Amino acid sequence: MNVDSIRDGIVIDHISAGCGMKLYRLLGLEALEVPVAMITHVASEKRGRKDIIKIDADIPVDFNVIGYVDPGATVNIIRNGELREKKQIDMPEMLVNVISCKNPRCISSCEQELEQVFRLANREKKEYRCIYCETKAAGL
Repeated sequence: MNVDSIRDGIVIDHISAGCGMKLYRLLGLEALEVPVAMITHVASEKRGRKDIIKIDADIPVDFNVIGYVDPGATVNIIRNGELREKKQIDMPEMLVNVISCKNPRCISSCEQELEQVFRLANREKKEYRCIYCETKAAGL
């Protein structure tokens, strides 16, 4: 398989195998009108298998979304065809407007202008809870 290198853009690497599409959807990459390549189940020395997303454009990417979906992924910033920066992504302490509370009685469910905010409640279990009602976030 041959995927061209990018000149200016972002490569999200070391995504756990099978998580690439979840990340693609949550980042809203389907709405972009720029080349986006997703490669799944690539051989990896560290993980056995991994997914990779290449975005051939200089766009802002929400690192909190990446950390929520797959802490441990890396983001490579490419400028003029060269790696300029490599970021290790970790779980964010707070998620704002990434996921929605599943509790129908939560104030965030009926107040539409209210932000959906979740805090990291348990790092080991990758558990987030709504800051308004403490409902546990649904898993990916």
